[in-house]
Amino acid sequence: MYERILLPVDENTSSSAVLHHASELAHWDDAEIRLLFVADTTRDSVTVVGNDVVDALEREGESVVEEAAETLQNLGVEYSTDVVQGNPAPTIVEYAEEYDYDLVVMPTRGREGISRQLRGSVTEKVVRLSDRPVLTARMKPDEELTFPYERILIPTDGSRSAKRATSHGLELAAELDATVHVLSVVDDSALGFDVRSMLSGEESERGANEAISQVVEEANEHGVTKLAETIEHGSPSAAIREYVEGNDIHAVVMGTTGRSGVDRILLGSVAEQTVRSAPAPVITVSPDEE
Repeated sequence: MYERILLPVDENTSSSAVLHHASELAHWDDAEIRLLFVADTTRDSVTVVGNDVVDALEREGESVVEEAAETLQNLGVEYSTDVVQGNPAPTIVEYAEEYDYDLVVMPTRGREGISRQLRGSVTEKVVRLSDRPVLTARMKPDEELTFPYERILIPTDGSRSAKRATSHGLELAAELDATVHVLSVVDDSALGFDVRSMLSGEESERGANEAISQVVEEANEHGVTKLAETIEHGSPSAAIREYVEGNDIHAVVMGTTGRSGVDRILLGSVAEQTVRSAPAPVITVSPDEE
């Protein structure tokens, strides 16, 4: 599934568990990792050293990728490196598309606090814009990343955005022989007690059941038989986070709206909130282009 992995790096990456997690994925799928440093052209980084005009960020990038590469070499992973100039988020997205990467791996926060270049806002822009699957991992000292994934959560509302993510998550689960937890969240926080709200709530409940049934049907096609089905009520992002924590989920696979999606529940805001808060890797998958 992931023969070509793109891993954007900064000065914290070489000591980050996400680098080791990417290497585990690479070993599993016999993949190559490309370490990419983006010298941020939105910052003034040109300076003079002796009689030479140099880009300080490019020099920093060479040092950063070299340090991360040393870690991958010690881990026995095939890798390559590149340092480019650009606005970080769109450059990462365009790079992944141009060179046809199967997966982009990005941390949401390093153990010692990630730098400005790959802070959450950049990661979330990549999640929102990328047409390639993006694996994000929130790094905290008391959290560990588990691989192979034994329990994969697929949140769904039956939307176009969720369906592509479902296919991706089921394919991954089939490859890993993992248990799939299917979760549909009825967002009834805005409903009142009048008849209209009651009918709307009943309709949402039916929609959640239908969404789960679609996933179960597709799971059978993939040969995935270990399934757990759940409907929750409340805020989608909060329900996803609580489910991850309460069921020891190893990875979440969910949809985003991508560049042009307009689906209702698993909108970018929910995906981005999950990326920021989930104590497990989150693989976000954009919908197919119209």
